[in-house]
Amino acid sequence: MPQAALDIAGKYLSAAEETDPIKYAGRICRVQGLLMESRGPQAVMGEVCRIESLRGGVMEAEVVGLRDEIVQLMAYGETGGIEVGDRVVASGRLLEVAVSEGLLGRVLDALGRPIDGKGGIAARARYPVMAASPDPLRRKRIDRRIVTGVRALDGLLAVGRGQRLGIFAGSGVGKSTLLGMMARNTSADVNVIALIGERGREVKEFIENDLGEEGLARSVVVASPSDSAPLARLRGAYTATAVAEYFRDQGKNVMLLFDSITRFARAQREIGLASGEPPATRGYTPSVFDSMPKLLERCCASERGTITGFYTILVEGDDMDEPVSDTVRGILDGHVILSRSLAQASHYPAIDVLQSLSRLMPAVAGPVTRKAAAYIRRLMADYAGAEDLINLGAYAAGSNPAIDDAISKHQAIEGFLIQETGERASLGDTLALMGKITGMEIPPEEAGAYGAGVP
Repeated sequence: MPQAALDIAGKYLSAAEETDPIKYAGRICRVQGLLMESRGPQAVMGEVCRIESLRGGVMEAEVVGLRDEIVQLMAYGETGGIEVGDRVVASGRLLEVAVSEGLLGRVLDALGRPIDGKGGIAARARYPVMAASPDPLRRKRIDRRIVTGVRALDGLLAVGRGQRLGIFAGSGVGKSTLLGMMARNTSADVNVIALIGERGREVKEFIENDLGEEGLARSVVVASPSDSAPLARLRGAYTATAVAEYFRDQGKNVMLLFDSITRFARAQREIGLASGEPPATRGYTPSVFDSMPKLLERCCASERGTITGFYTILVEGDDMDEPVSDTVRGILDGHVILSRSLAQASHYPAIDVLQSLSRLMPAVAGPVTRKAAAYIRRLMADYAGAEDLINLGAYAAGSNPAIDDAISKHQAIEGFLIQETGERASLGDTLALMGKITGMEIPPEEAGAYGAGVP
């Protein structure tokens, strides 16, 4: 056989060997509520598929369940216009987000696409939205603090780089305002802000009023408002975390501000119920309690950089023991409680210091700072215990030296804790005020020796 014929035969043989006999297309056979079912294609859990409508439209969906030859899908958008017989084509890939330094100052949707009208973003790499958390034995110890610019946190609830804290509060108590203060004033290199399930009106208001141009310039905002499909709200949380992981892998200290983990859990509940999961605790499905630690554990200090996470938890009926609150509190490294009574008294930020806790404060704050913070907390506890008597005028001065001390320093402590939204508080100023209240001389090096980077 001539060599030319052999070359042609070899070409077709190679093409035949590379041909995949598995069928990667299917047809919609059932649509019910959020869930769509198709016969085929061959796909894996989490794979992105394209639904080609008989009417001419195209929609992206994700595989959320497999049963025999039936593939269960959920769309990232509305399912209007989908009908039985529409073609489903598997992409062969899981959901990824394009990442680069060009993300700074931009607003993205749940799939990482820009929605701020500023044009496209050149991708430097692609990061998987669903990823495993770093190996526990390869994580760095958290021994250096990060500055939030909020006196109540930096002074009495010091936060470490790579720590995760929950902000627990009912509606309308100032969670978004507190997040905006931290985003503008933090010592972190980059902010990644996840607005999951927020009212559509609040997304723009947060960016313009709470974050501002200064905060947005070094931030990436991922917005998936309340009218988004449940899968979009769910994946928006993972997209924001993936963006934070990209900047962490560049050696940066990242602050992830996540609002809110409760709406993330509700989106997972909607998907679980639509997929046939049985409701468990207060209607939440088992997948809710399985997904939360997988999301939260990705926020940590790795060998390259750190992600410090603040996750808001919308407490239903101010019940701190409802299922989501109770589960998250057991996963995180501390909790910040916002008090409705303080907010009603125009005490902002409405942080209830006595109920709040940073588990890593002993590791990231200096010894004198810790001693001063403990003294202030004792003063606050003594005053709170005798507050009713003091307000009634029934307390006789001199009856208890500890209460006398608490009364004499009460106004100074209140002035320390109350902070205007636009007020910037450096760590040096915060420690100086604590020293003035307590009469302790906090060495200036305690602001820098623990990694704050702020004079």
